[in-house]
Amino acid sequence: MDTTVKSSPSPSDPPAGADGRPADAAEAPSAAHGIGSHGGLAEAVLEGGAGGAAGVVVTRPGYPPRHLEPVPGVGLERVRVSEDVLAREAAAHLRAWALPAGGETEETHDLARLRALVAERETRLWVDLTDATHALVAEVAEALQIHPLVVEDIVERGQRPKLELTGGEVHIVVYALTYGERLDAAEIDIVLARGYLLTSHAKGWDPLETHHLRIGPAPLLAGGPDYLAWALIDSLVDSYYPVFDALDTEIDGLEDAILASADRQALGRLLEVKRTLVDIRHVISPMREVFNQLTNRELGLVQPETILYFRDVYDHLIRLNDEIDSQRELASGILDVYLSTVNNNLSNIMKRLTGVTVILAGIGAVGVLFGMSEAGAAFNGGERSGFWIVTGTVLVGAAIVAYVLRRIDWI
Repeated sequence: MDTTVKSSPSPSDPPAGADGRPADAAEAPSAAHGIGSHGGLAEAVLEGGAGGAAGVVVTRPGYPPRHLEPVPGVGLERVRVSEDVLAREAAAHLRAWALPAGGETEETHDLARLRALVAERETRLWVDLTDATHALVAEVAEALQIHPLVVEDIVERGQRPKLELTGGEVHIVVYALTYGERLDAAEIDIVLARGYLLTSHAKGWDPLETHHLRIGPAPLLAGGPDYLAWALIDSLVDSYYPVFDALDTEIDGLEDAILASADRQALGRLLEVKRTLVDIRHVISPMREVFNQLTNRELGLVQPETILYFRDVYDHLIRLNDEIDSQRELASGILDVYLSTVNNNLSNIMKRLTGVTVILAGIGAVGVLFGMSEAGAAFNGGERSGFWIVTGTVLVGAAIVAYVLRRIDWI
């Protein structure tokens, strides 16, 4: 029995409908999204696929198309999970909202119902996965006909913010940021197609708690999956501002603390803040390029009236990039202030030691000149007034030198 890795659409593939799904799901070749040997979801595997073209073509705006050849022996495994286990996982980790044409919004946690909703051509879908297992992601991806390369990225996590076009869908990777004692960044994968929106994320971020969705997803889903995607991403970008405000406050406090006393604890916290700013820059800078692509290219998945909303998000990201550059300059300036303060303190210590040395050196020179053998006789009254005159002169001279050094702030 032959096995062929699924390729990019060929002339024999069924035509896609207006919603981006296959025009005839029954005639589409059956595919199994499995778990690859490298831990990611495997490429679709077709049985008896002789004559099909090997490899896949991946396109990204601004880059030439890439033709990926299949790798023998990689991605041919599949983890078999019973329907009962999948049903329990879906109930705990899957939420789906469907808005049929002229109907009311339906919410479901059932995989079988999700498959039925996918088959309805005019229904708009939003599928949200929270801490989903590999098997559940694979089943949802199979129902939505998501490209296996995209599903692999969703499962593996650790992606940089990006936008990638694969077939009739666009994969967007963004991050949710929270800042307390340290920075926490949670990856959020968004797959946008004509008929649906898929979001996959960890438990720490709940899309229903964002300010655009407090009234529910129905009004946003009515505007289309692209409008719902904008609402989620706009809420994410807006949530960055409290993080920047907290960093501004902390940088100001560190500046005051270091100017007051340059201690090691303040220096350690300053270095942590600088590292946090670098991590935030790794998130913010690529996102600016993502939305530049969304607003300046005809993707076919974003309505012209929605592009204006994405452009607003792009403007916010430009402002945040400027803000993070300013904060990095402030942090670097505070570090320079710390180093200057340490050097100034060292200079003050050296001046005081020099002043004390001058006083003691003068006394020591007179003592060496006259010797210390006469001290015993002097205390016994055996010395004449000359000894006491020299001693008094030395002490008075030392006092004068100390006064002068004090006036010039050397001691």
